[in-house]
Amino acid sequence: MKKRTFALALSMILATGVVLSACGSSDDSKKSGGDSDKFTVAMVTDTGGVDDRSFNQSAWEGLQKFGKANGLEKGTDGYNYLQSASEADFKTNLNTAVRSGYDLIYGIGYKLKDAIEDVSKQKPKNHFALVDDTITDRDNVVSIGFKDNDGSFLVGVVAGLTTKTNKVGFVGGVKGAVIDRFEAGFTEGVKAVNPKAEVKVQYANDFAKADKGQQIAAGMYNGGVDIIFHAAGATGNGVFAEAKNLKKKDPSRAVWVIGVDRDQWDEGAVTANDGKEYNVTLTSEIKRVDIAVDDLATRAKAGDFPGGEKIEYGLDKNAVGLSSSQDNLTPEVLKAVDEYKQKIIDGDIKVPEKP
Repeated sequence: MKKRTFALALSMILATGVVLSACGSSDDSKKSGGDSDKFTVAMVTDTGGVDDRSFNQSAWEGLQKFGKANGLEKGTDGYNYLQSASEADFKTNLNTAVRSGYDLIYGIGYKLKDAIEDVSKQKPKNHFALVDDTITDRDNVVSIGFKDNDGSFLVGVVAGLTTKTNKVGFVGGVKGAVIDRFEAGFTEGVKAVNPKAEVKVQYANDFAKADKGQQIAAGMYNGGVDIIFHAAGATGNGVFAEAKNLKKKDPSRAVWVIGVDRDQWDEGAVTANDGKEYNVTLTSEIKRVDIAVDDLATRAKAGDFPGGEKIEYGLDKNAVGLSSSQDNLTPEVLKAVDEYKQKIIDGDIKVPEKP
């Protein structure tokens, strides 16, 4: 009798253990690779890399801000980035992020569109965000866009009112819908305030070749251009290099660069041959990818993932426009920028998206 009672009690204990084990297993596997209570997020860079001092770096700054605000650490249990050395890495990196269990995965730049389309279709339960292009036919992808043409119009106003030679330049990375907006806005802004000015345009066909950017800049500056606006990612670093070389040799020469995506004031600092410090950054056309990345991650964490939608960021959200570094701009120029900014916001001026 005692043996029978002991056996029954033992079987009940074992059964209870199996149930509890099963429950614990279910909770632990809620999200592979991390703490199920944490919202984790990652980004896949384009070929410019996370330290391009431009587009990708701005996105990474936004991701770091979100992570720190939510008590997360860099890594698979918090926030992280996967760097792409070439376009062949896009899908590989996206799939790696999926396997790591991130709740939200960003593709930084329109070049990742095809890769996100493929991976998001294969992984319908995962959430993705595409920056600078549009995918609206599936519920697990959010598209993030910027009114680059509006912000570029304003730096065009700066260039048109500042140039002494009436020759300004635009250096683009790779021709396409996104960089078209930069070129179109810049050209319209220049012409709005200085119809006599000539805008020279050249493309590097790459976002990660500083040497190519420097070569193009050298040709423009030698041809009489005194201000170059670049929308070329890390290729634009070469534009800064050439401008600083010229300023170093001849401190009296007025040679300027307009930065892009983030405040590139630090990129323009140079010590000239006269021993004095100068800065060749006239201003920068900020594109607050950091604001967009932080904003969407915050929404998604709160359960508000706007799948299938496109979110646009513009002048009204201070997501595009001039950087706060304005030491090289006159009060008259800044006043004109404010006036044109308001006209665009009010709808009095509609800036074209194509050159």
